[in-house]
Amino acid sequence: MPRGIVSLSPSQRLHVNPRPRPTFLPRPVCVRVDDMPAGHYIAPHHHAWHQLIYAIEGTMTISTHAGIWVVPPQRAVWVPPGIDHAVSTATATRARHLYIDQNASNTLPDQCLVIDVSPLLRELIRAASDIPVEYDINGADGRLIQVLLDQLRPPPQDNLHLPAPKDPRLLRICTHLQTHPADNRTLENWSRNSGASSRTLARLFLRECGMPFREWRQKLRLLYALEKLAHNRPVTEVALDLGYENTSAFIAMFRKATGTTPGTYYK
Repeated sequence: MPRGIVSLSPSQRLHVNPRPRPTFLPRPVCVRVDDMPAGHYIAPHHHAWHQLIYAIEGTMTISTHAGIWVVPPQRAVWVPPGIDHAVSTATATRARHLYIDQNASNTLPDQCLVIDVSPLLRELIRAASDIPVEYDINGADGRLIQVLLDQLRPPPQDNLHLPAPKDPRLLRICTHLQTHPADNRTLENWSRNSGASSRTLARLFLRECGMPFREWRQKLRLLYALEKLAHNRPVTEVALDLGYENTSAFIAMFRKATGTTPGTYYK
C-alpha cells in the first residue's frame, strides 16, 4: 500500500463512527452517506462489490496498491471488488459511497480509475442518496439508478492518479518525494545512492509508472497542491512549498493539467 500525499499519525486521525457499511446488497446499487471531518482516515479494506467514492463537498485521497488518487468534487474514484483501498480527508468532506453489484451492468470497469462527475451525474447521486435501500427496481427509483449507471464514464485522461512503482529503488525515491515534494534532484543525483544508473532509473520509471520521472514528480506536486488549496492556502505559498521558483511557473503547470487556475479550481 503506497503512502498517501499527507501522512497522518494516529493522534492526528479523527476517527468517528461512520454509518455502517452494508454486509450485503439488497438491490443492485446501495448509496452510503458519510460526512467526515478533516483528517479522517479509513484504513485499507475491500468489498465484494464495485464502489464509487465521491465527495459532494471537500477533498479525499484514495490509496491502493496501484497508486494514489486525489478526489475533488468534480471527480470520483472507481474501485472494483477485492481491491484494498484506504481513504483520508484533507478537509471536512460530505462523501457518498455507491456500492454496485458486479452484475448490475456488463460495462462496469474492472480497474481503479477516475470518473468524471458531470452536473447530471452529481444530481443523480444526490437523488439516489434519498431513495429507500430496498427501492422498487421496476419503479421510478429503479429507473433513476439505471440512468445513474449509464452515466459512469471514465475521462479521456486521468490527471489525478499517481501510479506507484514496485521496484525498491524507485519506491525509495517516490516515498521520499511524497514527504519532500519540493526536492528538485534529478535522476542523475538520485543514481549516486540508488545502486542504478540514471538511464536504468529512467527506463524503470517509464516501465512501471508509464511516464518519465519529471512527469511523475510534476503529477505528485499537482496532487499535493490540490490538498493544500483545499485548505485555502495562498497560491504563492503552495508554489514555493512545492519547489517552484515563482508562482507563474506553478500556475502554468496547474492550468495545463486541470484546464483552470489554482485560484478558481474549487470555485
